[in-house]
Amino acid sequence: MNSSSQRNPEKQRIESNYAGKSNWLKWGPYLSDRQWGTVREDYSSNGDVWNHVTHDMARSKAYRWGEEGLGGFSDDKQFLCVALALWNGKDPILKERLFGLTNEQGNHGEDVKEIYYHLDSSPTHSYMKMLYKYPLQTFPYQQLIDENARRDKLQAEYELIDTGLFDKDDYADVFIEYAKNEEEDLLIRYTVWNRSNADASIAVIPQLWFRNIWSTGDKTVKPEILNHGNNTLLLRSADIGDYHCFAEGSPKLLFTENESNNRRLYNFSNASGYVKDGINEAIVNGNTTAVNPDQSGTKAGLWYQLEIPCGESRVVRLRLSKNKQNTPFEHFDEIFTERISETDEFYNSCQMPQADAEEKKMQRQAWAGMFWNKQFYSYDINRWLRGDPGQPAPPRSRRTGRNSHWKHFVANDILSMPDKWEYPWFAAWDLAFHCISFAAVDPDFAKEQLLLMVSANYMHPSGQLPAYEWDFGDVNPPVHAMATWHVYQIDKKSKGKGDVNFLVDMFNKLLLNFTWWVNQKDSEGNNIFEGGFLGLDNIGVFNRSQPVPGGGFLEQADGTSWMAMYALNMFEISLELASHHHVFEAMAIKFFEHFLYIAGSISNMGEDSRGLWDEQDGFYYDMLRKPDGTADRLRLRSLVGLIPMFSQVVFEESKWEKLPRLKEQMDIFMKRRPDLVQLVSHWTDTKGNNQHLLSLLRGHRMKLLLKRMLDANEFLSDYGVRSVSKAYCENPFQYQLDGSDYTVSYLPAESDSNMFGGNSNWRGPIWMPMNYLIIESLRNFQEYYTDDFKVEYPTGSGEYFSLAEIADHLSKRLKNLFLKNEAGERPASGGHPKFNHDPYFKDYILFSEYFNGDSGKGLGAGHQTGWTGLIALL
Repeated sequence: MNSSSQRNPEKQRIESNYAGKSNWLKWGPYLSDRQWGTVREDYSSNGDVWNHVTHDMARSKAYRWGEEGLGGFSDDKQFLCVALALWNGKDPILKERLFGLTNEQGNHGEDVKEIYYHLDSSPTHSYMKMLYKYPLQTFPYQQLIDENARRDKLQAEYELIDTGLFDKDDYADVFIEYAKNEEEDLLIRYTVWNRSNADASIAVIPQLWFRNIWSTGDKTVKPEILNHGNNTLLLRSADIGDYHCFAEGSPKLLFTENESNNRRLYNFSNASGYVKDGINEAIVNGNTTAVNPDQSGTKAGLWYQLEIPCGESRVVRLRLSKNKQNTPFEHFDEIFTERISETDEFYNSCQMPQADAEEKKMQRQAWAGMFWNKQFYSYDINRWLRGDPGQPAPPRSRRTGRNSHWKHFVANDILSMPDKWEYPWFAAWDLAFHCISFAAVDPDFAKEQLLLMVSANYMHPSGQLPAYEWDFGDVNPPVHAMATWHVYQIDKKSKGKGDVNFLVDMFNKLLLNFTWWVNQKDSEGNNIFEGGFLGLDNIGVFNRSQPVPGGGFLEQADGTSWMAMYALNMFEISLELASHHHVFEAMAIKFFEHFLYIAGSISNMGEDSRGLWDEQDGFYYDMLRKPDGTADRLRLRSLVGLIPMFSQVVFEESKWEKLPRLKEQMDIFMKRRPDLVQLVSHWTDTKGNNQHLLSLLRGHRMKLLLKRMLDANEFLSDYGVRSVSKAYCENPFQYQLDGSDYTVSYLPAESDSNMFGGNSNWRGPIWMPMNYLIIESLRNFQEYYTDDFKVEYPTGSGEYFSLAEIADHLSKRLKNLFLKNEAGERPASGGHPKFNHDPYFKDYILFSEYFNGDSGKGLGAGHQTGWTGLIALL
């Protein structure tokens, strides 16, 4: 056992789990926050995902591929689920799921319209805590829809906090907590605080149900939930075995089936006498015939009607266990206390002791959000295209429509999601960043996630990685080799030795993906890449996922730089593996040479000497190649032109000396192609700690780029690096092509463009993953250049700092998004007094998708801790 895990129970659980000696990850927060409005559940003829299954339909529709719930838990194959429902006595429906707007309803795209926070989690989910803020007045469903419909793209989103419901503190704080006594012995505690100035009656209805897999035509024994007496449910399943749910007190037990209410949804007869929304019907509408009087079914609710005086709280306690418990609540609170203490101990061992309390709180909530965003993801595309036996066949249009070329894809796994409401499906490049953050606290989970992405069930036979559910064939930045190397290094540092088997497995699969990029995204064979979407949405002049208007093609500075980075990542991995087996030395040679060819292409070495670097501006730009053979540089300064900074690797002299074949081949190449070698940093020289540097940037070009990046009138914000230069605020970039005018303005918050359905936002905001890569790049360059290399920071200030010092300053700017300033406010909270100063709000942090480039306000998905969780590493 690793010495660091001795006397640290949570670390012991992690090690035992991944050694196959236990299964502490059997149960976790694996329910989605939104299953409705997803591609998986769409069986329409027109691919109208958002309207085929709506929020209004969700309470009545039995899902095909997964389940959702409020603060829910399930087993790792989602056979059995548990989640909370609430009712304030006024709403037209139970609060069983989070409400939000569809892409068409929101003036800035889809958005959840609730207030909730992920507060804590251990890596094995042995302890978890979240907070949901529930209005005690009627939830303003229609008001949120109508007001956002009234607003245009130049106006802010209308949020739940804007409705005034929380101004008079007429709400309840509902804390949802889980603690595991053993792997399959789950303790559940709901603590409801009445924050209003009057007594309140609140219905708290924990619900348990089986995912409906018996209606898909598979041969399966239908599970059942029975009243076992003494406020105990018996949950019987051939798939997962029997469980008992013990309820404290005397709740009213309600039973129905997890079957669709076809009569309500489609106006034809139901297959079952009791349907999914039966519990809602019984509680909200008083229709007791909607639930089964025989007290059996596949879905059950435990109805507690709590009377809570103002300012006080009430607690509901449940225990879900494989084993019969004679006294299920005897040591209940002691177990919770013990698991909380162990979680504290675990994070104390991970966090830097010199960090202050506020930073530690922020970091821990960031990791909590990442653990809460784990989700069971099931999607068999071939079956989705064909349909299920005994069910209506999908429309013929599906056979050639969305994801029809991905018939091999089969997922039935726990995956890290960007945000389980807004993005309740994995996105391949997001997940790569998630893994870097996870590696600091649970490196084995990070490795599992990366290996899934390159497995035969996910990676296309061609070598392409699936992008995201809406279009697996779209193109995301090739960052998985980078993530693999980061995870390997973090794991090696924590355990004292590297997982070479993991590195070999990833390298071999990434070879296929690298080859796919070379074959598919370099149309001219000139090592200039046209990647398309590349994660940057509408940051460019044109929609880069579509053909260029008027023909021609776009040579992309970012696509080419991502591939240069990819080549260097593979070179770096090859160097490490070659120290274990010399067969990888040849691969290091291959990727070294490939990097140099890309460097030549991006650096004005093409036949017409018109590469992507502009010496006059000191910046990299996309190049538009027109059908008539002419070419234009699109002189738009954005993150696209900063990405070449990411293409660098520093390696020690000792690695060079141990690989004589590599050194010999590099010397031969230098003599054969000195024109290429001179374009990149002096890799034959050593500086600093006997380090060699391979990079697209030599010192001169890097200083020119940094002059732009560190200029407050361009990229540098008080809260990080913007995605588009602020110079375009007063003077927008303009370009004319084939009689059409194209304009890009600096917009610090949401975009006003309709590209990508209007849910696109990269024309100014601060974006955490790109800032993280900028900071990491500066730190790597520092290893080579040392403190001798200084740059003016900020531009025009007359003050000069080393690259490491600038990286530290940028890290501080990003942390300042979430830390309280002199006024006691967190900039990410957007200046709202309730969020910043109310004692029941001010200590809770949201980790948004992106941030206003001027004010730092959090925007987009509100719980995208996935990549914003990178803040935990800064």
